[in-house]
Amino acid sequence: MPSDQSTWLVSVPQGHDPQATYQKLANKLTQQAKLPPRNIGQLAIPIFKTGTLDSLIALSEDLPKQEGFFTATVAKTVETLRNLLNNDPAKLEQHILVDEQSIDGYLLSGWKWKDGRYDVQKSLRDLVDTLNKEMSSIDNAMKTKLNNYNLVKGSLTQMQRKKAGNLSIRSLVDVVSKDDFIQDSEYLETLLVAVPKALTKDWNDKYERLTSMVVPRTSTVITSDDEYSLVSVVVFRRVHDEFVQKCREHKFIVRDFVYSEEEIAKQQQELEVAGTTAKELWTELLRLARTNFSESFQILVHLKVIRLFVESVLRYGLPAEYIGFAIKPESKNVKKIFNVLQTQFAYLSSKSNAGQGGKIGGEEFIGEYQNLMEQEFFDFILYEVPWIVT
Repeated sequence: MPSDQSTWLVSVPQGHDPQATYQKLANKLTQQAKLPPRNIGQLAIPIFKTGTLDSLIALSEDLPKQEGFFTATVAKTVETLRNLLNNDPAKLEQHILVDEQSIDGYLLSGWKWKDGRYDVQKSLRDLVDTLNKEMSSIDNAMKTKLNNYNLVKGSLTQMQRKKAGNLSIRSLVDVVSKDDFIQDSEYLETLLVAVPKALTKDWNDKYERLTSMVVPRTSTVITSDDEYSLVSVVVFRRVHDEFVQKCREHKFIVRDFVYSEEEIAKQQQELEVAGTTAKELWTELLRLARTNFSESFQILVHLKVIRLFVESVLRYGLPAEYIGFAIKPESKNVKKIFNVLQTQFAYLSSKSNAGQGGKIGGEEFIGEYQNLMEQEFFDFILYEVPWIVT
């Protein structure tokens, strides 16, 4: 039973009146399975060059691997969009478009092969190679752009993280000013200490006597948060290390900070540049992911249509003329939809080469082709396009 979370692509022999075949199936699906008419569309399967039986069997073996890669690339592109849009389903839905239309519109509104881009006069192997090259190019471009964005975003996040947290760990660049420090003194220096609020009284009682050569009454509160107060204190440079050690013993945290207008300006500039660059790369990546989703999804569907054709030839033989349907099931009536398909195309059981070991072009392939039949077997050919969950 195919999934109720995917659109089904179905292929059967064309017959004498393909339009009548489509209409008959559409009527039964709407009447018996209660499927809305908008959930079924025609899928124009081209008449490709069939090539030899060996080449078809080789393609039949290779196509599932290609399809796996194509499906994964589409999924990664969607995940990139999802992350860029902060998992907002409404915004994601606006970007997972195929040629500026919804996925359902693309698949169910009379899908056609892109002749101008993929010449059906080429061999099936050449067409698959072309699709694979295009998908590989998309995958590589996404990886490169995503990697560049993640590097810049990671750098920006690290810079922003330094501005977060409590006063014992956060960057002090935007907390202190020049006036908080003694300037150009050969003997004195200003130290910054994060004092736990619970130890404020302890600090005020002890800081002048933690070591010798602490300038009395120089403790000044610069700012506070929920956990700490940041205070400045003036000491002689020669007792710097001893004072830091004594502070540590009393659970006062001396911040390793040297005031430098040049360094502060440099850090602020780096933060601004990283922020601007990250925003630009975000915009570029969003635009690329949106475009590449449209491209990669079309490439995936074109590969599935080739797979429909290949399996149809192997199953039903020549002439290689097949009619395709795109069906979007509904969970509540998926069994009825499937039963309609089984009933409608039950007559194909007697025409199936794969089921009987028949011939294509006079070449017997009983046994050889049947070894490929690992997928679920129906009287019609069916492959699925998983839905994009927003």
